[in-house]
Amino acid sequence: MHEGLILCRFIHFGAVLLLFGMALFRSRLFGPWLRAFDAGPAGLQLQRRTRVLAGIALASAVAWLMLTAAYLSGEWASAVDPQTLGLVLGNTWFGHVWVVHLVLNALLVIFCHRATPGAILTLNALLLMTLAPVGHGAMFDGIKGQLLIVNQMLHLLGVGTWLGGLAMLAVLLKSAEGVDLAAVLRRFSGIGYGLVAIIIATGLINVRALTGGLWPVPAFDGFGLVLTVKATLVLGMLVLAALNRRLAHMAELPVARLKLSVFAEGLLGAGALAAVSLLGTLPPMLA
Repeated sequence: MHEGLILCRFIHFGAVLLLFGMALFRSRLFGPWLRAFDAGPAGLQLQRRTRVLAGIALASAVAWLMLTAAYLSGEWASAVDPQTLGLVLGNTWFGHVWVVHLVLNALLVIFCHRATPGAILTLNALLLMTLAPVGHGAMFDGIKGQLLIVNQMLHLLGVGTWLGGLAMLAVLLKSAEGVDLAAVLRRFSGIGYGLVAIIIATGLINVRALTGGLWPVPAFDGFGLVLTVKATLVLGMLVLAALNRRLAHMAELPVARLKLSVFAEGLLGAGALAAVSLLGTLPPMLA
């Protein structure tokens, strides 16, 4: 049951982060560079895959609710019991947030192929931000809890922009007809400095608020161990991002090396996301 909840969190976080980051990449950050790509077969294929990803997000959101009901009651049967599900939705903080989250996700699935890019981006941003209140920030009341939720929203938006951008780079490196790939890579590398600053700053604020220190003690056990693994993976992503920036400024773009580097960075990102999925189920104060 616990393992299923971790897996469900991983799938849902991954889908929602990618949906936001890719939408931001296509509609705001790199729209002028991608007009030819979006109008071509590769762009249409990506649009279809995005619809599938929105469906995966909705399915995993429903599964998350069902597993939470089972986890709280201690019985698998509660996962499909309407009364228990209703109690979770109507009488818990998670449930109140999740009603909004499910509605946003359903709207995204319904309108993802007919709404404007700006509307889709707004839905994706709201969907991602409604994941913040169901994290550890819910442990705190009053202004501290509210500020921690806002901080987590900023953290998620930064992570989503980074991971979604990586996914888009992987797509463009495979099929980028009519796209100035070197210009896109250089621009994304520049944006990356701001993203890294946001992610690190908000991450450290989270750690300080949750553990009462700069880092959990002990650092290699329980919550602290998982957090250390996550930080190590993120550090590896930063190293690869620096390598990508260097490759992007070469006279002749080394596409094969960039593909390998972006793929490796994506794997590290998936590992960090898995660590986050586990962290959300662990008590930070007991680390």
